[in-house]
Amino acid sequence: MRKKKFSPVRIIFYLVLILFLIYQLYPIIWMIITSLKSPADVQRSSPFSFPDPIFTENYINAIKKADLLLYFRNSAVVTIITMVLVILFSSTAGFALEKLRFKAHGAVLSYFLTGITIPIHITLIPLFIIYKSVGMLDTWFSLILPQIGFCLPLSIYLFTAFYRYIPNSMLEAAIIDGASVPRSFFSIYFPLSKNTIMTVATVNFISVWNEFVFANTFTLSTSMRTIPVGLKDFVGEYGKVDWGCTFAAIALTLLPLLILYFVFNKSIISGMTAGAIKE
Repeated sequence: MRKKKFSPVRIIFYLVLILFLIYQLYPIIWMIITSLKSPADVQRSSPFSFPDPIFTENYINAIKKADLLLYFRNSAVVTIITMVLVILFSSTAGFALEKLRFKAHGAVLSYFLTGITIPIHITLIPLFIIYKSVGMLDTWFSLILPQIGFCLPLSIYLFTAFYRYIPNSMLEAAIIDGASVPRSFFSIYFPLSKNTIMTVATVNFISVWNEFVFANTFTLSTSMRTIPVGLKDFVGEYGKVDWGCTFAAIALTLLPLLILYFVFNKSIISGMTAGAIKE
């Protein structure tokens, strides 16, 4: 068996990757280390020192200080409902645009894709005025509807790119066998797009879970706050912050994102590259 040779270029390439990995992981590692320090240890020790002793009470205090479980529930409700509806709408739209060709196919697809170029926060004031006038502020609708609209353009693009390279003969054969178009989609095309579904779900999950500006603007009561808005509770009077407790809360909010990514990272990569190469 031949040994793999490492050229200088390859070595430099891997060194750059390692440095980039350290650069990306350092804030998370530093946050976890600080979350395990006592308030006194945070004040007197070096930011780069390890906790001595380990102070796990920060995590208990984080849950007690703010209604973190309520905020988790609210974020979970908004994120899960958004993901289910986005996957349903974008997968059916992608299928229709790619397999049910019609005269304005290109124009409709371009119309959807222009949504990727629009900064989402320019819609903040118009949406606030609309929601206030119809009494939708501080409701689930005000949190979920904008996220669906902002997640759809990229999601439709990913599904369209995937369905483009599934042979049309599969749909034709299913119709000849007596299956309707909706049944063909849900029985054949939708199951085949598993990797794209996981990609759409994961990418949009991260975006919706971390969204702050809309949630902060459209929620008026504590009972409707999501995780990013709820983290404001850790800023005390005159900007005083218990950093150990705050970082413990942030670490808890990051946990679902990290688990989701590490479990489905292969599906994400496959979904993002689906349709890139035609075999």
